Amino acid sequence: MSLLNQLFSLESKTALVTGAARGNGLAMACALSGAGAKVIAVDQLADELDHVCQLHCFEKADIDITNPEQLANLIDVVLREHRHIDVLVNNAGITAPADFLNYPRDDWLRTFETNLDAPFALMQKVAGHMKKNNGGSIINVTSLAAELGFPNNPAYVAFKGALKQLTKAAAHDLGTFGIRVNNIGPGYILTDMTTKSWSDPLSHKEKAQRTLLGRWGQPEDLMGVVIFLASDASSYITGQDIYVDGGWLAKGL
Repeated sequence: MSLLNQLFSLESKTALVTGAARGNGLAMACALSGAGAKVIAVDQLADELDHVCQLHCFEKADIDITNPEQLANLIDVVLREHRHIDVLVNNAGITAPADFLNYPRDDWLRTFETNLDAPFALMQKVAGHMKKNNGGSIINVTSLAAELGFPNNPAYVAFKGALKQLTKAAAHDLGTFGIRVNNIGPGYILTDMTTKSWSDPLSHKEKAQRTLLGRWGQPEDLMGVVIFLASDASSYITGQDIYVDGGWLAKGL
C-alpha cells in the first residue's frame, strides 16, 4: 500500500455515524465505508438504508439518540461485536423554524436534545472506550449557523454554536488520550432540510451567490473531508472547524 493510501485508509476501523439514512449522513457513511471502515449507520429511518447496504459495509441501528438507554445499549452492542469504535460522526440534527418571540418551548427542548445533548452523551460514552485504545477521531457536524445569525431559528443557531464550542472543550480534555475532536460545518447543501430553499428560485439564487464558488453544495462534497478527519491524514489536527461552504464565510464584497 502506498504512503498516500496508508494515510487515508480506514481498514480495520469501526465508525459510528448518526443521522446516516439520508443526505449528508448517508454520504459520509458511504465515504467511510469506501475508505475501508466498518460503518454502523444510526438513524430512526434506518430501514431506508436497505437499498445501499448491498454496496457498502453498513450495519443498521434504528434507535432514538435522545434516549439514554437506547444509546447505552447501542454502544454495548457495537463494542461486543467489534471490540472498538475508532470514529464517531455526530451528524444527526433537526431544525424547527419559528418566530423568535413566539418560539415554542417544546421545539427548543427537542432541538437541544437532538443537536447538542445527544452528541455530548455519545462523545462521553465513545471517548471512554477510545481512551482504552489510546486514540480515536470524533467528528461533530455543525453548520454556518455556528458562526452566523440566521432568521427565525433560534434553537438551531444556539445549539449548533454550542456544539462548535463543545468540540473545542472536548479536544482540550481528550487530547491527552490521543483522541482528536473536530467540526465539519456544512454550508447550504441540498438535503431534505434545505429542499424548500433549493426549490424557491429566488432563495436558490441568493444562497448560491453568497458563495465564492457560485453554487449550492451536494452531500458528496462532504465525503473527502470526513475521510480526512477520520484517518491518519489528520493525525495532528484537533479542535478545528472545517467549513464546507463554497466560500460563504470567506466572501466579502
